[in-house]
Amino acid sequence: MKLDKLFQSLLLTSAIAFLFSTAAKGEDVPEVNKNIPQLNEIVLPATNAQMLVEQSAPSDTQNQEGIVLITGVKANPTEQGVEVILETTLGTQLQVTNRSTGNNFIADIPGAQLRLPSGEAFTFKSEKPIAGITQITVTNIDANTVRVTVVGEKALPAVELFDDNVGLVFGIASQATVTQPPQQPETPQTEEKPGETPQEEPTTQQDEPIELVVTGEQDGYRVPNTSVGTRTDTPLRDIPASIQVIPQQVLEEQQVNTLNEALRNAPGVVQTNPDSTPSFTGATIRGFGVGENGTNITRNGLSLGLYNEATGIFSNIERVEVLRGPASVLFGTGDPGGTINIVTKQPLRDPFYSVEASVGSYNFYGGAIDLTGPLNDSRTILYRLNAAYENAGTFVERIGAETSAVAGVLSFELGENTDLSLNAEYVRINQPTSSGLPLRGSILPNPNGEIPRNRNFAQEGSEYSPEVFTVGYDLEHRFNENWSLRNAFNFIDFTYRIRGGGFVSLDPDLRTAQTLIDERSDARSQSFDLVTNVVGRFSTGDIQHQLLLGADLRRVEDRFSSNGGFRGRPIDIFDPVYSSERFEPFFTPGEFATLTDSLGIYIQDQITIAENLKLLLGGRFDAFEQTDKDLLAGTETPQSGSAFSPRLGIVYQPIKPISLYASYSRSFTPTIGRSRNNEPFEPGRGTQYEIGVKADINDKLSTTLALYDLTRTNVNTADPDDPNFEIQTGEQNSRGVELFVSGEILPGWNIIAGYAYTDAQITQDNTFPVGNRINNVPQHSFNLWSSYEIQKGELQGLGFGLGFFYVGDRQGDLDNSFTLPSYLRTDAAIFYKRGQFRAALNFNNLFNVDYFETGNGDLGISPGEPFTVRGTVSWQF
Repeated sequence: MKLDKLFQSLLLTSAIAFLFSTAAKGEDVPEVNKNIPQLNEIVLPATNAQMLVEQSAPSDTQNQEGIVLITGVKANPTEQGVEVILETTLGTQLQVTNRSTGNNFIADIPGAQLRLPSGEAFTFKSEKPIAGITQITVTNIDANTVRVTVVGEKALPAVELFDDNVGLVFGIASQATVTQPPQQPETPQTEEKPGETPQEEPTTQQDEPIELVVTGEQDGYRVPNTSVGTRTDTPLRDIPASIQVIPQQVLEEQQVNTLNEALRNAPGVVQTNPDSTPSFTGATIRGFGVGENGTNITRNGLSLGLYNEATGIFSNIERVEVLRGPASVLFGTGDPGGTINIVTKQPLRDPFYSVEASVGSYNFYGGAIDLTGPLNDSRTILYRLNAAYENAGTFVERIGAETSAVAGVLSFELGENTDLSLNAEYVRINQPTSSGLPLRGSILPNPNGEIPRNRNFAQEGSEYSPEVFTVGYDLEHRFNENWSLRNAFNFIDFTYRIRGGGFVSLDPDLRTAQTLIDERSDARSQSFDLVTNVVGRFSTGDIQHQLLLGADLRRVEDRFSSNGGFRGRPIDIFDPVYSSERFEPFFTPGEFATLTDSLGIYIQDQITIAENLKLLLGGRFDAFEQTDKDLLAGTETPQSGSAFSPRLGIVYQPIKPISLYASYSRSFTPTIGRSRNNEPFEPGRGTQYEIGVKADINDKLSTTLALYDLTRTNVNTADPDDPNFEIQTGEQNSRGVELFVSGEILPGWNIIAGYAYTDAQITQDNTFPVGNRINNVPQHSFNLWSSYEIQKGELQGLGFGLGFFYVGDRQGDLDNSFTLPSYLRTDAAIFYKRGQFRAALNFNNLFNVDYFETGNGDLGISPGEPFTVRGTVSWQF
């Protein structure tokens, strides 16, 4: 079957799946809890739980928001099991609504919040506190609701509610006491989260309360779970891959405004596009490019394709996830270095509104709004709206960007087990083009002098203006506690235009530049992505499985046209006079179109052999068809190909806080073209071997150490028999070590830091010498950002941040003809939070260090930004 016919068929299948899952909303299917029992564990409870009762009494001692504050959680072992005490003087005023789903007892307490006396939010978690109970959690699920969840191992827990002078008490019976005579219960374990270092058992008497909980903020530097590594919600410590999350708090403290700025916090991720072109993101990960070829950047797990200009503003970004190494088994085509996943903000169940305004150096000013909440009383329809505007100059003359963006999400609870979200986003960027600097006069000396670092040789009227519109849906249906279906669709319409140009060569006098004027170039790309997968949990004997089955379908339609380019008037780079005057043609007009259809079918099994031994198996088959058309010449060139991408990983946890892992994975990238014998090129391949260790230093601080060997094969290189053609005998290899840490060291003191050693070289080639280093890849890179916020007293809410970002020497091209020098940049921040108000001052390149960010050949050297200041104020209500 042709891929275009299959594309239509899967669209129809998607519609049927949508109707089927929508119709299921009337079924009485239990709601899913993340602690899903295995199929062979589901049995009827031996006895009914004593259900909670609603209580309410008036009080005038609530806080000013009308929220009852729960200031602590304790546990007290009993003959029957354990009592969980929610400490508050207003326990009798809490209204409790409970329900049971499978082995899960869930109680929601509206009008309440878990907060320390200092005002910090916290959460409670205890793993296997008593016999028959898998987990107890108490957490804030929104701005004014606390949820208590008790998960039974093989049956519904027996829970009752009663009052006490210290607060609200949940009595939880051990499963052993339900089926056999009472006995001495196990002492509850003092573990808040999986992977946390066990605490010593208290030596207090049985009737004395035992402190179970360490207070931990809901959103901080440490994000324990992610879906980028497996397409399932899996703890990071259970994934055999190096994954780093740059969380919302870091983005806020650094006032991150572009993806380039966010990626400074990821060791070994080095940008290849300068800050003077803020709309475009390019980087190398583990020595290989990400972004330049339109691959390896996703949003909420769906490909952004060539459209990373859509990351121009960060007003609707929740966090950034970096998956290092080949990921074709999950996302299909992609370069082997890694994948960057952008997670966007989603609707909240309670109203939340925020406004923000910023001003800064080089005439920067901007503002943003964030609105979210329910649209009906039952809170089954939620929305979120983000809008932002920026007008930003830069230190480069005649370069600035005006950016407008709006993003919206509507989420619908179609039934107890079916959720649908609709999303749309529009981004428009207007900015002139920047030429970069020549090598002689910037890095290397020029007998005529030094070129000012802010010089721009693009002709007057130059312009690069991308415009991106995105719309899609995400449907999830849970058939039961173990099986769920996800169907998502994403459409992107991307257009851009280019006007003007820069210089193309430097005369032997090292002073006169020959210039190019691009008369007019316009492009439009449209992509259609359809993702369908099923996730299921089951057991085979004592071995537990989490199975992922899916298919991804993608169509991309590209069209490009140009009126041609012309030689412009030569420019004296030391005394430039700009002109739009045109001379002889430099390249001829052209009009081209490309249609690409691709299909990926994948399977993955996360196998739990034992509690401390986990195996990950995965494989994906991809096929693509591409047709290139020269519309002016009337020619058409078809090409197709296929590839299989396996993945294998193992995780061993000798103790809970430590995960040792090893993995093998492959990737592929279509290579369009033909050899001298008219044979189509094989896809480029990436093969990686990796070992590493992940450690939870405590419940709020974690670290990862990874060692890898990554080889890229089928690289195009010159055909020695005919230099007009290429052959695929090239090979490149990258070996390295990565270490990064993130989390909270002490209350209020946070850190995100990392170091990367990358040895990326050419190992086979007919054009470049073997042993040459891959350009724009430093051997050593280091980042550190640490902040501290005063926790109490009159200065509570005042915070400080300090960051160091080091990038070592890098080669400027594959010839290794010149080197970009290393640099160390220092950033700092001062911020103040009080209630709903926040103000911040950020100082970038604090010591005004001269450095070069990237080099694209000897005429494209990009200097780094000098000292800048940005101030931001925001108000939440």
